[in-house]
Amino acid sequence: MILQSLTPNLMVKDVNLTLDYYINILGFELLQTVPEKGILDWAFVKLGEVKIMIQKETSIQLEYKELKQYKSGGALTFYIKVKGLQKWYETIKDKTNVIKSMHKTFYGANEFAIIDLNGFILTFSDILE
Repeated sequence: MILQSLTPNLMVKDVNLTLDYYINILGFELLQTVPEKGILDWAFVKLGEVKIMIQKETSIQLEYKELKQYKSGGALTFYIKVKGLQKWYETIKDKTNVIKSMHKTFYGANEFAIIDLNGFILTFSDILE
């Protein structure tokens, strides 16, 4: 067996608002939504090779009853490798909530971190090996 990809499905209260953030602030491309228009239950976005699904809290809790005990957002971080990290930082730093400015880590990476409107932390790095 070989694992080939990982696509997180974020549980959020408002898919439309989250989608607006990921498209208009971070620059993700919309791939698909359910339904196609109106108040969305689910969306699929992509930026480069990174894909993320976004699903409304009530919708995903119907699918996975085990999630009913949890609140949407937060308590999860994503570590994303980026080519052209400095340019990416300059593009989004004034449009979002940067919680760690660009810095060099003890393990040699250049990275920065943001927190999205749902409380998810996205760390962008130039190395991940």
